[in-house]
Formats: sequence, C-alpha cells, structure tokens
Amino acid sequence: MFLQFKNFTIRNAAVEDADLLSTWWNDGKIMAHAGFPNGLDESAYEIAESLKKDTDEYRRLIIELDNRPVGEMNYRREAKDTAGIGIKICDFSLHDRGYGKIVLSMLISSLFHDMGYKKIILDTNVNNKRAQHVYEELGFQKIRIRENAWKNQLGELQSFIDYEMHPDDFVNFAK
Repeated sequence: MFLQFKNFTIRNAAVEDADLLSTWWNDGKIMAHAGFPNGLDESAYEIAESLKKDTDEYRRLIIELDNRPVGEMNYRREAKDTAGIGIKICDFSLHDRGYGKIVLSMLISSLFHDMGYKKIILDTNVNNKRAQHVYEELGFQKIRIRENAWKNQLGELQSFIDYEMHPDDFVNFAK
C-alpha cells in the first residue's frame, strides 16, 4: 500500500523500519493505550522477521508526515468483506491536531474503494476518549462495550468499545 494526501504518506512497513518499530513498541508510554504500559519487549530482529510475512491479509503500515515517520497503522482481513484496523501516532507532539482523522480517512477510503471491503471494525479502550471522538467523527458506530475484557501488563482489568463502519457511514477528512 502506498497512499499520499497533501504532506501525509501511508506506506507498507519494511524490514528497514524494524528498528523504529522496536523503539515505538518497546516504549510503555506509546503502548499504554493498547494495554502494554511496559512496552512489548520485541527486538528489531524479531520485528524484521515478522514484517517479512506481511501480506494483503495482514499489513503493518508506516505513517509519514513531511517524509518523516510519525506513527504506524495496520489492517487485517477479519472476514470475507471485513477489515480490522489499528493506529498509533507515536510522536506525542503531533496529537490533537486532526492528523489521526486524515490518515485514518486515507486508509479507510483505500480499504473500501481499492480493496473492496464492506465493513471496517476496530476497538479502543474505554478510557481513550480522544480516539473515541475521532472514530465517531469518521462515522464509526459503537457496537458494544466489553467490560473487563482482559488484564493489561500490570494486572489491571481493561474494558473496550467495539466499533464498526460501512461505506455509507464514512465521513472522509482526506479529500
């Protein structure tokens, strides 16, 4: 995948990105929202080997702003016409600027229009109010809340909101 809009690029993560992804994924501050406040403890070598296995069924992506990596996304086929997605803007100085809406719009538009998906799903921690606001502005609908669905690395129970979107729900912020 290679998508561009204004000064944003979304591209496939490559083996050469493994050091950067390792830095991000092992940073507990970046990973806390996903339930990993101690980071993932994955080596660049492990990540590089894993990236070699990416396909159009499951793909890690790098978000660039002005040709500089600032975050990552992923998508995976969940069912015949359903994709699951995830996103992290890893540069905290870029939060709350609307960039998440833009890059999510780029990805969602491609998944619907280029790849033919009919539904996109995602989940977020109930405490991640910023993400919930972005997802709902894009047109995602809350499906359910999963109370105490799993424990994070600190043994704390975590609850999640499941969202879904169909093409007619989508509000595109990258056009």
